[in-house]
Amino acid sequence: MTDTNSIGLHEGSASQLAERLNVLLANYQIFYMNVRGYHWNVKGNDFFQLHEKFEEFYTDLLLKVDEVAERILTLGHQPVHAYSDYFRIASIDEDKGVHDGQACVRGVLQGYQQLIELQREILSLASDADDEGTAAQVGDYIREQEKTVWMLNAYLG
Repeated sequence: MTDTNSIGLHEGSASQLAERLNVLLANYQIFYMNVRGYHWNVKGNDFFQLHEKFEEFYTDLLLKVDEVAERILTLGHQPVHAYSDYFRIASIDEDKGVHDGQACVRGVLQGYQQLIELQREILSLASDADDEGTAAQVGDYIREQEKTVWMLNAYLG
């Protein structure tokens, strides 16, 4: 009897990766809703610019939510899908009642920084498990989001 899953990864490693990916999924979901809220509620001189930018961000986040969930399924596990589970396991908190443009941008910046930190952890686990699929996925996310962090910091001055 083999201890590998259908894509040839050791089941223990796949299980550990799926668990961390579920944490990532929960963080993406909460961050997605935060950015959606910034998009809806932002006010101020930069409204038009930020409203459009936040839509760009949340559209990309929603795509990543689906990709992370599908990676969990590919590993042979089930993605969490209840907000009660998201709140229990995520490190990103809800950001309610924010409308000031600068505060919204700071919220986006902090969210991406938290995602990058978690994704680096997953990248390390995936590398140790010889899971090129997960490593490539989160590596791409990290690269994109590091550039976004740089741009958000530049915006904030």
